[in-house]
Amino acid sequence: MTDFGAAAYAAEQTTAERNTAPAVKMALIESLSGTFANTGEAVYRNIYWAMERVNARGGVALPTSAGGPRPLALERYDSKGQNEEALSALRAAIDDGAQIVLQGNSSATAAVLIEAINKHNEREPNKRVLFLNYSAVDPILTNEKCSFWHFRFDAHADMRMAALMEVMREDKALKSVYLIGQDYSFGQAVLREAKKQLAAQRPDVAVVGDELHPVGRVKDFAPYAVKIKASGAQAVVTGNWGNDLTLLVKAAREVGYEGSFYTFYGNALGAPAAIGDAGIGKVVAVADWLPNVPGAQSEVFYQAFRERFPKPQDDYVHMRMQLMVEALAQSIERAGSTDPVAVARQMEKASVQLSGQGGSMRAADHQFQQALVVGVMDRKGAPGVKFDVEGSGYGFRVVRQIAPAKAEQPHGCKMSKY
Repeated sequence: MTDFGAAAYAAEQTTAERNTAPAVKMALIESLSGTFANTGEAVYRNIYWAMERVNARGGVALPTSAGGPRPLALERYDSKGQNEEALSALRAAIDDGAQIVLQGNSSATAAVLIEAINKHNEREPNKRVLFLNYSAVDPILTNEKCSFWHFRFDAHADMRMAALMEVMREDKALKSVYLIGQDYSFGQAVLREAKKQLAAQRPDVAVVGDELHPVGRVKDFAPYAVKIKASGAQAVVTGNWGNDLTLLVKAAREVGYEGSFYTFYGNALGAPAAIGDAGIGKVVAVADWLPNVPGAQSEVFYQAFRERFPKPQDDYVHMRMQLMVEALAQSIERAGSTDPVAVARQMEKASVQLSGQGGSMRAADHQFQQALVVGVMDRKGAPGVKFDVEGSGYGFRVVRQIAPAKAEQPHGCKMSKY
């Protein structure tokens, strides 16, 4: 546990002890050690901050018959980046009384958690849990594998790719791309959708490379970067995240690759600093929100996060995670109970707003519908780039804002309801 994690957890326990009503227990199951520990810690900071906001207003308001107002409590479970460890963490969290499970930084892990929670909730109806997903974006999770118990608050891979395509479609100079991704369900889905959407919208663009690599195990991306440069690709399209993205862009810079990067997650976790000036005007990222989204409310929101977490390395804030916790609080209050079925039924109707941003849950597949933005990397202080990333001197200028109705995609979910 990081210094912040230990201190925050201790403060949380003290707050819960002061409150006579039992806390609503939330379990974060995430990589908190190993290659992707930084991504897990970034999630923890975001969810903890969102939870603090709810508790500062008295917790979730429940009627006296349901125990009155109750605080939210967040406990950490380290999956160590392994599905089996995640399943062990799930069992431990349920044994500890968790009612809400939170996970997102692996679609493969999310898939096994959905299956395990489906079985558990069927076997033990008195200990049911809900699964809130903030980052696992394989489309299958709200299509073939959709579940009444699972709610996704991030735009899935096809939605994100469509947003990137809004920018790629207008880049008439673009004639060749190299596709590279992590070799698991999400990475495969990104490349599959990239080929599909390029064929439909930019048939003039040649795919000169199509490659998958092991997740979290490549320490030297130079051989991949050399192939990318040798291909003559004008741009790289990747869904890589965490160190797999940072090391990739760093290697590309070191071998002298001068093309663009169209990314899902190129806006933080060391990527801007790794690529430096070579990324100005060339690294494109899609997100549900970026710090330089225009508007006073957005700016106040971002500055509040930076005041709470002032260290440059902690500068990774996710609006969707704040909206997710707000949706949870709203759903519990409207249910008048913490019963998972009652809360889930309200979550299907959740509609939340925060700092000028907002979204609503689509009941048919439990896919949150929200605006998306696309940003291009530039130097801090350039027009539209008031804020940089992680003290790197580089930020992202918003070049496209996509309304929820435009970002929405069809689904194939056939869900059993309760």
